[in-house]
Amino acid sequence: MEHVHLAAEEDDLYSGYNDYNPTFDSEELDNDAGFQQAVRTSHGRRPPMTAKFPGTAIGGRALGTSFGSRMPMASSMGRPMTGAVQDGAARPMTAVRAAGYSSAMTRGSTFDPLGQSKGPAPPLEGKSEDTPDEKVKILEKKVNDLIEESCLAHGHGDLQLSLDRAKEAGRKERALVRQREQSGNADHINLDLTYSVLFNLATQYANNDMYAEALNTYQVIVKNKMFSNAGRLKVNMANIHFKQKNYPKAIKLYRMALDQISNSHKEMRIKIMQNIGVVFIRMGQYSDAITSFEHIMSESPNIKTGFNLILCYYAIGDRERMKKAFQKLICVPLGIDEEDKYIPPNDDTHANLVIEAIKNDKLHQMERERKALAEKFIMTSAKLIAPAIEATFAAGFDWCVDMVKSSQYVELANDLEINKAITYLRQRDFKQAVETLKTFEKKDSRVKSAAATNLSFLYFLEKDYDQADRYADLAMTADRYNPAALINKGNTVFVKKDYEKAAEFYKEALRNDSSCTEALYNLGLTYKRLGRLEESLDCFLKLHAILRNSAQVMWQLANLFEMLEDPHQAIEWLMQLITVTPTDPQVLAKLGELYDSEGDKSQAFQYYQESFRYFPSNIDVIEWLGAYYIDTQFCEKAIQYFERATLIQPTQVKWQLMVASCYRRSGNYQKALETYKDIHRKFPENIECLRFLVRLCTDMGMKEVQDYATKLKKVEKMKEIREQRVKSAREGSARGTRREGSASSEVDIKADSGHSSHGTSAKGERLSAKMRALPGSNEPYEASSQRDIDASYVDPLGAPMERPKTAAKKRNEDDDFADEELGDDLLPE
Repeated sequence: MEHVHLAAEEDDLYSGYNDYNPTFDSEELDNDAGFQQAVRTSHGRRPPMTAKFPGTAIGGRALGTSFGSRMPMASSMGRPMTGAVQDGAARPMTAVRAAGYSSAMTRGSTFDPLGQSKGPAPPLEGKSEDTPDEKVKILEKKVNDLIEESCLAHGHGDLQLSLDRAKEAGRKERALVRQREQSGNADHINLDLTYSVLFNLATQYANNDMYAEALNTYQVIVKNKMFSNAGRLKVNMANIHFKQKNYPKAIKLYRMALDQISNSHKEMRIKIMQNIGVVFIRMGQYSDAITSFEHIMSESPNIKTGFNLILCYYAIGDRERMKKAFQKLICVPLGIDEEDKYIPPNDDTHANLVIEAIKNDKLHQMERERKALAEKFIMTSAKLIAPAIEATFAAGFDWCVDMVKSSQYVELANDLEINKAITYLRQRDFKQAVETLKTFEKKDSRVKSAAATNLSFLYFLEKDYDQADRYADLAMTADRYNPAALINKGNTVFVKKDYEKAAEFYKEALRNDSSCTEALYNLGLTYKRLGRLEESLDCFLKLHAILRNSAQVMWQLANLFEMLEDPHQAIEWLMQLITVTPTDPQVLAKLGELYDSEGDKSQAFQYYQESFRYFPSNIDVIEWLGAYYIDTQFCEKAIQYFERATLIQPTQVKWQLMVASCYRRSGNYQKALETYKDIHRKFPENIECLRFLVRLCTDMGMKEVQDYATKLKKVEKMKEIREQRVKSAREGSARGTRREGSASSEVDIKADSGHSSHGTSAKGERLSAKMRALPGSNEPYEASSQRDIDASYVDPLGAPMERPKTAAKKRNEDDDFADEELGDDLLPE
């Protein structure tokens, strides 16, 4: 019986499993010491065996790790256990009670046939990253991330980082291709990823102006036949050649791209043809450009192409085709929907909220930009072709206005009329400009305000302040919030010296437009006139923050600090100013004056010298330089400056007297004598010149001394007679009252000049404040009141060691002729 049972077991592998055997009762296993010892320890483990059947060569594993070990149990030694693992999976047990196995269990899982484990099911083992497929996927993700980082960096404006990421993506992609080839998956190379890497790299090369590298990268894509639609990239290559001004090559590539793009991509073809036309314009081939633009205007008209077509017709001088092109331009549809459809019902609160939300969204902004661009092109075209399409500019402009009035740009007609007036202004035809602007007095408020503003400005320039005020009021009536009209009104009040009211208009203009620099500048000037220097300073400091390089603002700031008695700040602002206008002689002279007042003569001399170099006709600068050289004992150098002053003011005798004095002080008495004689010929009644001649002739022993002495006596007598007449006129008669101005002039001559007014004025013959400040020259030309001839004189240049204003006063001990009088034997009888 036992033999039959064994044979049956061999025939049926699963026979006997359904027979209940109390040995496998799970309730008794806990009390089975042999089973527990076999589970917890290696007791009962057999040595490894040679596998005889597939899936049974696992005898070396412990029972706790695999059910496949052939191990006799202490409680079941009566029958062997067959292999229960096939193909690496545990075989299910088909006993009465399940052993806790599932078909999903793998090797290494804990053997828990009793189901006593209370923990969760063991997790599935993750896929290893060491497999080639996983490595490829990781590399692909890195490449995509680098491309994305490159694009984001370009969006943020970091071109160098964008290029670096694009290069790194290229290196990673090449490593990815090599790994695929090594793993034998070369047929599965991701062409889309390769295309993306190369295209992004070429784009970033072009963005960084690395045109040669960009062209090489594009060439790699274009030559690879595996990339579909790569021919479109020839447009990008043509764009690079266009930037490099290689126009023939750009034309060739544009045409190649055009041939490779099907007619179904109409918009792309139109753009390429537009580029071709622009390149032809750059090459001067207007006929070829016209061909491209005309085809576009017939297929898909747009504003830019229409404007370019007008430019081409203007370049070849085709009057009639210019008119036709202008008519086509104003008929181009903008694709902007009417605003009426956005008007909701009055009782629809939700719709009103939606309209308010989208009032300034991206779409509306784009529509406004498109409309503004169209208006700009139409205005520019009209101003360009108006003089060319008709016999006169006015007739051409009128034709353009008529065309615009019958188009969708009706509101542009008024703007064109105003531009017509502005064009008249540029042509210096003020009369026509005024007449054109006056036609807008009955137009709508916006146009009326603009025209009246221009008229007010024109009349203000012509100093017709009444008319300027009238049109400023008209402009304000039409548009109270027009800052230009308010500024013009303030200007008309300013010239009437009503500064408080003018300031109010300027403030109102600033409230309407805080960036109105004209109003801020004029407000600063108004405060300056009112003596409110701190407020004026605030205005100009704000203006400087807006207009950083405005020379006028910097000059006003320097002037205000000078008025506030802060010369150091004034010098700082002037130093900034000469960085903007380094050749302005007035600024350089002002710097010299400020340094002179601070006692820094060397810096003052430097800036005065620079001012003289750029503008050698400023009398104040010439006088200061002459006085400086006299003070430093270089009279010879002072001569050239006083000679130049003589050329500038030939009727002022004082400059010639200074030249003669410089010759005398330098020891050149002969030249000094010749100069005095020349002065006497030009100004025969000049007392100072005669005194010098008498003294020089006496010292040099010349015979002419008696003649000059006689002339000096006659001039003195004539002067006394004139003084008596002035005195009698002052005492009484009405006739003397009418001649009061003349009398006062004679008094000035007596006090300051010492010679008659023949050929010169008293003011012209007085020395300036700088020269009078020299010691010994407070009254340089004062005549003697003695009846006898007083041939004494005082050097008009003063003592040699003295300087204007700041020099220490010293006695003149070097003048050989000082305070000497002629002897009685030399005086005339």
